[in-house]
Amino acid sequence: MATTSRGRTQDRARVAAGQDHEVKYEAKKEGVSKEAVKGAVKKAGNSRKKVETELGRK
Repeated sequence: MATTSRGRTQDRARVAAGQDHEVKYEAKKEGVSKEAVKGAVKKAGNSRKKVETELGRK
């Protein structure tokens, strides 16, 4: 099996709202609460760019 970064790269482009460590990381990075991150994921989907855009609007 060849090792590629494809899976990892695609995973980094998403925010898994069910993964507490990912929510914490994004919340700390954006300076918002974990609940705000979860709300943004619900509203904008799990794309990291869309979540960060959504959080930037508040």
